[in-house]
Amino acid sequence: MATNIKFETALSELETVIAKLEDSNTPLDEALKLYEKGISLVRICNERLESAEQKIKILQSKDGQIVETDFIGEQK
Repeated sequence: MATNIKFETALSELETVIAKLEDSNTPLDEALKLYEKGISLVRICNERLESAEQKIKILQSKDGQIVETDFIGEQK
């Protein structure tokens, strides 16, 4: 799965996966594949949200002005 997809795209795909998983007519093999895809999409969404949260925390008020500094994330 491409990890460079936008948050909104990943969230939309996740909603589709959830709808299919909730359908009682979904075969077990397909449900397992959907579950794996859903887990990947959740991870992508969480990464995007964490990144956005860090950017928000970096915004600082300086002399009455809003200043944004670059966030350098932890290397994994």
